[in-house]
This record gives sequence, structure tokens and C-alpha cells, in this order.
Amino acid sequence: MKLSNSFFYTLRENSKDEDSISSNLLVRAGMIKKSSNGMYMIMPMGKRVLSKIENIVREEMDAKGAQELLMPALIPEDVYIRSGRRSAFGSNMFSLLDRYNKKYVLGPTHEELFAMAASMDGRSYKDFPYNLYQIQTKYRDETRPRYGLIRVREFIMKDAYTFDIDEAGLDVQYDKMYDAYCRIFDRMDLNYKIVRADTGAMGGLLSEEYQAISNIGEDIVVGCEGCDFSSNLEIAEVVDTKEPSSEEKKEMELVETPNAKTIEEVAAFFGKRPEDFVKTLLYKVDGKVVAFCI
Repeated sequence: MKLSNSFFYTLRENSKDEDSISSNLLVRAGMIKKSSNGMYMIMPMGKRVLSKIENIVREEMDAKGAQELLMPALIPEDVYIRSGRRSAFGSNMFSLLDRYNKKYVLGPTHEELFAMAASMDGRSYKDFPYNLYQIQTKYRDETRPRYGLIRVREFIMKDAYTFDIDEAGLDVQYDKMYDAYCRIFDRMDLNYKIVRADTGAMGGLLSEEYQAISNIGEDIVVGCEGCDFSSNLEIAEVVDTKEPSSEEKKEMELVETPNAKTIEEVAAFFGKRPEDFVKTLLYKVDGKVVAFCI
């Protein structure tokens, strides 16, 4: 197609309602256009890029024996009630009524439906293993959409689910997906880290995230320069490296500390160092301020 006949444009001025450099550049390049808070149109040039990304994902997933399907976005609410996850999603889930007043939701994720699909087969151990995946739109009523396409209310997700006869088989399938994801991000030439993460509302025994390293984002990634350890800060373990205290354990008691308002003043009052106190809490009880030093 000739460029003169294509729907392609660029903008000279910065977008006034974008809060990140990346989203501003995408708008100026004519890739996306915001239709409402957390909702974007993917313009023709952006759709070409998106299609190339989807093709890379499909090639690597298909190479691992995964099979693509497509789930509906409109799902009966009962599906999530039966799984016990309706309350976990809460107000983050878009909900609506049809003309017969039956409750539906817009799918924020599709584990339940994949389990329903998997129940149609698997009558014998010979039917396993298999891997099902889709590339489909998800909906989440985010409290604060931001950073362009990073935190939105409508987004495209590739989700895959493997089914096997035991955990050992699932571990094999997990390793295949691990390798597929690495190949996907390597082909896109992304700077990323694989970090241990919280399983959240999805549940499960283990969650690992492929985090693109950026100056902005939704998570903080911590790692070790001397080893391959990396983790999402939300679940990073805090290791106590201090020597056990040799101080005598004492009973808790109420002590007046007149005119001692700061931790330094309280420490001086007790003849201690500020480092000897973990926290000082101030409470107002019956019109009086009481300090708890721990």
C-alpha cells in the first residue's frame, strides 16, 4: 500500500494526557490513541507492530506443542463464584446484567474456562499432556490506570495452561514454557529479568515474572550482583544478619517520659542509644499523649 493512501500520521506536540515518555511517543508516532482513561485504540501502524509481536509468540508457543484456542470475554459470574475467586477480584472485575437480569462479567483472566475446556478430554492418562493457549482481550477495572499501555483497563494477554497427570509432568511443561518465554523476549531484544513473584489472585505454588527493566513501571525488582538471585520486592525475603542480642529480657512496664518527644530524647532519658529502639508509637488516650517504645 502506498504511504499516501494509508492512514498514517505523526504529531509534533507532546500529548497532554500521557504520564510517561513511552506512551507519549506511541501517541506521537500514531501507534495508539486514548479513547478514555485506561482505554486505547490501536491504530494501523500500531496494529502492524502488534501483529508481529503476536506472530513471534505464536511461533514459539507452537514450537513447544501448544495449541491455540479462543475463549469468550463475556462470562457468567457464576463461573467465578464457583471457583471462589469472585470475591478475590472484587471491584476490579467489570460486571453487567443481560436482558434477563443474569449476571455476567468481562473476563479479567480465564483459568476457570480453561479448566472447563480441559474437562472435555482427559479420560485416560494417554490423553496427557497438552497445552492450551490464547491471545485475547482482558478487562480489569483498575483504580488508577496510568503509564499508557502499562496499566490499563482493557489489554491483550497471551495466557497458556498445561495439563498433565502429575506434578512431575507439569514441571516438564513448565520448563518448556520457561524456555519459550525466554526465546520470545530474546527475539524482541528486550532487557528483562526473570524474578520470583507473588501468585496473587491466580493462586498456585510458584510464580515467576519476566520483568522488562525500565525506569518506570508497576513493580520494583531486586537482585544480587554476585549471583543469579532476583525477586519482586513484594515477596523478597528479609534475612536477619545481625548477631543475637545478649541483653536481658525484661517485662513490659509503663514508664513516664516527661518532655521527651523525639526518639533521641527518649533514648537519652533511658540511657540508651536511638539504635536500641525499634519503633516509637504515639497514642492519644483520654486526652493524654502516651509513647510506646519498642
